[in-house]
Amino acid sequence: MYDLQLTSEQLEFRDTVRDFVDREVRPAATLPARLEPFEKPLMLDLLDQAAQMGLRALGLPEDAGGAGTDLLTTCVVLEELAVGDVDLAVVLGETALLISAVHDAMQPGQRDRWLPRFDSSDRFHLALIAPRADAERGWSYPQSMAQDPVPASTPQVSAERSDSGDWVLNGHAQFVSNAPVAGLFVVQARIVGSPGTVTVLIGRDAPGLTVGDSLPAFSGEGQYARWHHGAVSSVTLKDCRVRADDVLAADAAQRALHDAFAGRHAVQMAAINVGVARAAYESAIDYAKMRWQGGRWIVEHQAIGMKLADIAIQLEAARGLTWKAAWLSDHPQAIADRSVSDLPWPIVARTFAAEALHRSTLEAAECFGAMGVMRDMPLQKYVHDTLVLRHSIDCDLASPLVVAEAVAGFARAPH
Repeated sequence: MYDLQLTSEQLEFRDTVRDFVDREVRPAATLPARLEPFEKPLMLDLLDQAAQMGLRALGLPEDAGGAGTDLLTTCVVLEELAVGDVDLAVVLGETALLISAVHDAMQPGQRDRWLPRFDSSDRFHLALIAPRADAERGWSYPQSMAQDPVPASTPQVSAERSDSGDWVLNGHAQFVSNAPVAGLFVVQARIVGSPGTVTVLIGRDAPGLTVGDSLPAFSGEGQYARWHHGAVSSVTLKDCRVRADDVLAADAAQRALHDAFAGRHAVQMAAINVGVARAAYESAIDYAKMRWQGGRWIVEHQAIGMKLADIAIQLEAARGLTWKAAWLSDHPQAIADRSVSDLPWPIVARTFAAEALHRSTLEAAECFGAMGVMRDMPLQKYVHDTLVLRHSIDCDLASPLVVAEAVAGFARAPH
């Protein structure tokens, strides 16, 4: 049965991470000197500290050196991290999700080669280069729209088998999450002369693999370019050779990286969104209790009270949907036996959180008045962070149509 009471282990995870965030992360992330510049480099020292706490390997089985947590526990941890810094939460969440999925897809020999390298370095993260499963799906409803033969978001990586049996990869991926800090890349490439794909493991030090610079906040033309969280850069593969024993079995790769991966990723991002909005909410409460105006603390004014109440309600609703989606990801039998309606719950949680929490963060900023938009104040950061989460790739304008498909009982055909 779905239970809202966290276990003692989940509470220990939450409280430990919350203490780390309150002591180390939040003070560093909200320094006025860091908030005012638009360039906000990833705080690598704090990322390393989080790795030392085991947060890279939350979902990895205990016999492989991880914590063996379920998705709900991971979401509890990611919310706490995002209260401190959204970029740290996104990087750690990506690695935790990928290492768990890849571990399940690996053969024993592959685990023997790669897991010791993962364990030996705190800065050994994972990155995925693969086309989106829904990249060719049209946005119109109910009819699909013609798109370019190759969507812009699809990495163009091809693989060709050499005479020795190795694979040779060539191509370029423009936006790869975790690439700047990744020690291992999981790459799905199109097989030359075949409609199929091959999924391989490539170390950062592999000849022919080049990681570009982290994306700057502004492009050369002065346009705002950093519409992402975490660490993102381009990756180029030029005659990059991969041994046959670093190829993941096709069926295992499909199960690990496609069947449930996107849904679990969406739920994690919803949890991170809750964390960012909670940080804005807590800041608004603190300010409302210390700001005196009109003969009373502004928290006593009805207008401010209504805003804080609305934010609290939206936060609880978003967290409840996120926890429900996480629990259902770990317990799909609840949908199979019709205990719960057959909706795409990750999309439901992610879409609601993105819309409701951006609005809530704007309301939190309004509690500060004109100070809410000042560059050296944290509220402008939280508003921007939730805006990015609202428009990120797994929560675009077409995402709610996936729910409509489930309700209507049909799917849009790809072009």
